[in-house]
Amino acid sequence: MSPKINELLERIRHIEDEIEHELQRRRAELNADFEDKRIRFEQEVLEQQRRFKTGLLKYLLGARLRNVITAPVIYAVFFPLLLTDIAVTLYQLICFPLYGIARVRRRDYLVFDRAHLGYLNIIEKINCAYCSYGNGLAAYIREVLGRTEQFWCPIKHSRRVMQAHPYYGGFVDFGDAEGYRRELKALREELAKLGDENE
Repeated sequence: MSPKINELLERIRHIEDEIEHELQRRRAELNADFEDKRIRFEQEVLEQQRRFKTGLLKYLLGARLRNVITAPVIYAVFFPLLLTDIAVTLYQLICFPLYGIARVRRRDYLVFDRAHLGYLNIIEKINCAYCSYGNGLAAYIREVLGRTEQFWCPIKHSRRVMQAHPYYGGFVDFGDAEGYRRELKALREELAKLGDENE
């Protein structure tokens, strides 16, 4: 990988760290306390949140017809998501150890913390859990497939890839046969090192 690309990737990581720092500062402003992956709001904040909660009956009676009609279609996607989750998890449990690829920790991608928000009713909390599952699963699958691609085919495409996974920037340039043969082993070895970082 070129030094310029390395420098740009490092700048991106730095900006991501700054964003996370700013998000932590904002959470502190909202008096949210995060202890051992549990969230605890101060009583005063919880009471303020509850004032914005829409009661269940009012929420159901105020629902738009399109929401009621499409809800079964939206929630029917849960079953393909679940099957995909099982398939991808089994895939990496079986194959990653055989190839020396560090396993992806599923729990790092599936975050269900919105249930702690006092301003959401039970239906809103279920909706949030569903979206958290779908988006977390997509991120988890992206990570598994990104590691798979780095092992088997770490070559950039000839045209731009939208929102490529984090490993893509380190892939060999399209058409660089010599670079591919030279760097393939090192790129594969990087995947084994990921396990050390997760410990």
